[in-house]
Amino acid sequence: MNLLQEMEQLLLDGDADSLQNKIQTLQAEHEYDALYDVANLLIDYGFLGQADDIFAQLLLVFPDEAQLKIDRAAALLELGEEDNALLLLTDIKEDEEEFVQALLAQADYYQMLGFAETALSKVREASALLPHEPVIQLAEAELLLESGRYSEAVRLYNKLLKTNDELAGVNISSRLAEAYSAGAAYEEAIPFYEELLAKETNPEELFGLGLAYFQTERYSEAVSRLEQLLEMDPDYFSAYMLAGQSYAQQNEDEQALQLFKKGIERDAFDKELHVAAAKSALKLQLPDQAESHLKEALVLDPEYIDALVTLASLYNEQEKDEALLELLQYAEADQLEIPLLYAFFAYAYERTEDYRKAYEMYLKAYDGMKEDADFLDLYARFLLEEGKSSEALPVILQLVKVDPQAEEWVAYIDAQSEEGV
Repeated sequence: MNLLQEMEQLLLDGDADSLQNKIQTLQAEHEYDALYDVANLLIDYGFLGQADDIFAQLLLVFPDEAQLKIDRAAALLELGEEDNALLLLTDIKEDEEEFVQALLAQADYYQMLGFAETALSKVREASALLPHEPVIQLAEAELLLESGRYSEAVRLYNKLLKTNDELAGVNISSRLAEAYSAGAAYEEAIPFYEELLAKETNPEELFGLGLAYFQTERYSEAVSRLEQLLEMDPDYFSAYMLAGQSYAQQNEDEQALQLFKKGIERDAFDKELHVAAAKSALKLQLPDQAESHLKEALVLDPEYIDALVTLASLYNEQEKDEALLELLQYAEADQLEIPLLYAFFAYAYERTEDYRKAYEMYLKAYDGMKEDADFLDLYARFLLEEGKSSEALPVILQLVKVDPQAEEWVAYIDAQSEEGV
């Protein structure tokens, strides 16, 4: 058993004392090459602090060794000591062989801090020095993808794919599929996903292909891939939503509802699945189920506007005015300024003959509902019944503008004009 194998066995055995004794012996005997190898072994096993100690000691002996600076900087970055890492990297001069490597490490530093443009500038500086180096091209493509510059990333990935199926552990076809999808070029992404899945079934790529099919309106193919994914991984929660939506797009509402319910069985805290299930239940004329799911969504998130508006719409349709007005507490507590909600509250107050509050709600709803002919019709009738004809007239004029075929109101305006004459 050679030295590294012996050290690795000590790591596997968890024998920290013996490991440290071995390292101290190597230090005492000035076995610097062996110490360097041991430091990299420690990194492989996640012992970054111990590795950094060795690199620091080696740099005392070899203060001008650029590779040591890069190795120690990488360990420091992982340890969260970014500033010390950067000092080491910027100490490597342009005329040194490792300068390009140092630039790439600096790019990692800036990327870690969220400075994508600075990271990209470092990679491009490296690319200017080695313009045909695939690893640098890959680093640039990865940064472009991460920063949302998808078409530029696609160009580089396609260039790399001509000579490399895989590079530095990155599958180039997989990245192309991801970049095309992220840039909404779903048609272009599909062949890459299909090619990848023909070689190996992978949950992430199954979902990616399902999404690409969905976005290109190939809903039955989306369902097929997503259900395949759920058989492989029943806890891939986002697949339930997308598969259910695919069924819904084909008007297969019963299947959509069942998918949403299966997702809820796996994750009862997914508010979006509850609302999706409610909407499918409404289409299937199952209002009690819809109400149950919507209430659950609001328990999970009282500020969930989609759930609140959908439940209010249901109560309004059923004229469950007491239940509808109870929802006012959500809007008031969260200061939600939602015109459609105000309209529902106005209808409820009007039906329960609380005309003062109905009037207040109509006023709040009006600016945001000026393009809704049904609302304008109800508001105009309310104002006229309340004897507010002067306020009703601009509402009626707006209604006729939205719906020129509203004959009753066109006649009303004509009659008012004649009276005015």
